[in-house]
Amino acid sequence: MFVPGLQLSRAFYAEAVRPLLDGVPHSAARIGSGSEVLGYDTPRSTDHEWGPRLTLLLSPADSGRTTELDRRLAERLPRSFAGWSTHFETVEGDHIGRMAPTDGPVRHRVGISTLDAWLPHHLGLDPRAGLSALDWLAVPTQALAEVTGGAVFHDGLGELEPLRESLRWYPPDVWRYVLACQWQRISQEEAFVGRCGEVGDELGSAVVAARLVRDLMRLALLLHRRYPPYGKWLGSAFAGLPVAGALDPVLRAALAATDWREREQHLATAYEALAAEQNGTGLAEPLDPSTRPYFGRPFRVLMAARFADALLATLTDPALTPLPRVGAIDQHTDNTDLLTDPHRRRAVTRAAHAD
Repeated sequence: MFVPGLQLSRAFYAEAVRPLLDGVPHSAARIGSGSEVLGYDTPRSTDHEWGPRLTLLLSPADSGRTTELDRRLAERLPRSFAGWSTHFETVEGDHIGRMAPTDGPVRHRVGISTLDAWLPHHLGLDPRAGLSALDWLAVPTQALAEVTGGAVFHDGLGELEPLRESLRWYPPDVWRYVLACQWQRISQEEAFVGRCGEVGDELGSAVVAARLVRDLMRLALLLHRRYPPYGKWLGSAFAGLPVAGALDPVLRAALAATDWREREQHLATAYEALAAEQNGTGLAEPLDPSTRPYFGRPFRVLMAARFADALLATLTDPALTPLPRVGAIDQHTDNTDLLTDPHRRRAVTRAAHAD
């Protein structure tokens, strides 16, 4: 019977893993990649990289015991736990692990590491000494969600919970800057829904509208202090917001519309609702949230750059005030291979904000 992965991993740690550690100081958690970390796992998730698994963090003094503990778990863990195999096999040509029966030692999914090694691998940096503005911008929101999500089962080292708390949300000025850049993205394309439609390009208009819907969903999450996850879970995360009940049918209607005027009308409703949400944050001077014509053209827009301007006018961090409006790494690139490579994404962020 399916159980949420966090529940399974918590019990697996307490009943199967911890008794085998012989008092070695450690922290244990289910963080990092995996749908269960974000709370979105379902029975479908059980077909790959789901099951009795967790991250075990040792102190630097005990880092040399990684191989010993890994072997001990392989030899002494039960071959199944709560009805789920603890052994993971990979399919030829695929690195993805899948639960499978075994007669021998288990190839478990208890990742044993130290924070010194785990943090650079997952975030591209070690945030314990503090993060600069560019450091924050170089970490994808998905990675931040994976580190602050999930659950800590035991923090014997006393570092994991304070670390997660420090990453729970952006510092105020970084938040303002990221929000401003999200409004800027919307401002760059909001008039194109009508312009494409005016020349008979309903397909192009629909594509622009879909891009805007995605950006509006991400904006809504940012306004509510939620790190937007990657595409597969964006809708699930959005559905948990207080504004989702009102905006979900509006955004669906914008995507379903076959006429650009109808599409534009629904988007205008969403613009106005999120502009009001922006005003309610108190992060900048409130602005008129109503839509209006796009200069002399008959296209209904918010003129979203107004909200970017208002937010940027409140910045006091000298590291942020001169930056171009390209935003965090997710906002100026969404290539998966780039976002999952810590070294490349930091290089791109530095280049994007270079003088």
